[in-house]
Amino acid sequence: MTEAEGLPTIYDVARIAGVSSSTVSRAFARPGRVSHQTAQRIFAAAEEVGYRSVHVAGIHHAGATRSSMIALVIADIRNPVYAEMVRGAEAAAAEAGYTMLLAHTQESERKERQALERALPSVDGIVLSSSRMSDSAIRMVAKQKPMIVMNRAVTDVASVVTDNPRGIRRAAEHLGELGHRSITYLAGPEASWADGMRWRSLREAALELELNVRRVGPALPTVRGGEEVALEWLQHRTSGVIAYNDQMAIGFIRALQERGVSIPDEVSVVGFDNSYGAGLITPALTTVEAPLYSLGATAVNNLLAFAGGAKSQSGQPVVLPTRLVVRASTSPRR
Repeated sequence: MTEAEGLPTIYDVARIAGVSSSTVSRAFARPGRVSHQTAQRIFAAAEEVGYRSVHVAGIHHAGATRSSMIALVIADIRNPVYAEMVRGAEAAAAEAGYTMLLAHTQESERKERQALERALPSVDGIVLSSSRMSDSAIRMVAKQKPMIVMNRAVTDVASVVTDNPRGIRRAAEHLGELGHRSITYLAGPEASWADGMRWRSLREAALELELNVRRVGPALPTVRGGEEVALEWLQHRTSGVIAYNDQMAIGFIRALQERGVSIPDEVSVVGFDNSYGAGLITPALTTVEAPLYSLGATAVNNLLAFAGGAKSQSGQPVVLPTRLVVRASTSPRR
C-alpha cells in the first residue's frame, strides 16, 4: 500500500484477522492478554497490510517510550454522572492492559490546562470529558498526544457524544403530550458544549411542537446550581421544566418543596443523564437516560485504536443513543 493510497490502519488489520479493533490494540499493547492463536492471526494480518511499522511509528511520539497509561480528565468528580463514565473507561483500559490516570479539574479551565500539562509527558493518550477549554486549545493538545473528547464535538478531534437532540426532543414531546405548553430550561455551565446543544435542540423542538420555551441560568451543574435557578423560576413560573442535568433538577425540586411548591402538581420536572440519585429523590425524577458507561468504554477503545495508528473514517463524532425514563416528577398539567 503506497502513501498516496493511505497508510494501513488498525481497522484494516481487524478486518483481515476477523476480530475487533480493540482486540488488535490489545494484541500489540499486551500480547499476553490475547490467545496465542488470535495473536498470531493478528500479527499475520498486520504483516500482510504492512501495519506493524506504522504502529510503532504512531505510538512513539518524538521518541517517547510507551507508558501503558492513559489519562481521563473530568470536570467534577463529585457529580455522579461521571461515576459510570469512569467505570466504563477504566474497564476498557484494563481490558487492553492499560492503567488509567484520573484528573479532576473542578469545572475550571485553568486547572484543566494544568492537569493536561502534568499528564502529557506520562501517558500514551488522553480522554477529555466535558472540557471547558476552547476548541483551539483542545486541538493544540491533540497534536501532542492521541486524544478523544467525550460530551463535546471539536472539529478535527475525535469525539464521543450522546444524542442530545433526540433526548431533548423526547423530553419536550413528553411534556407537550401531558399538556404543558410553557417550558423553562435550567441552563448549565456557560462554557459547556452539551448545554448549548441541549438549549438549541429544545428551541428547535419547541418550534415544531408549538411550545413556548425560556431559559434561566447559566448555573453550575450541581444541586446548589439547581437551587439557585429555582429562585429565578419562581419569578416567572411555567408548568414544565427541563434541566441541564439530574443534579440541577434535584436541587430545583428540593428548593421548590422547601417553599411549598408541589412536584408534579404545580410543575413537572425532567432531568438529563439518569445518573445515581435520579430514582431516589421524592418524587422520582423523569429523565433522559444517557449511556454513561458506554461513553467511557467507547472513548477509551477508540483512543487506543487511534494510538495504534487508526484514523477516523468519517471525521464525525460517534453518537450514542438516549432514551426517556418516565418517573413520578411529571404528570398531566392541572
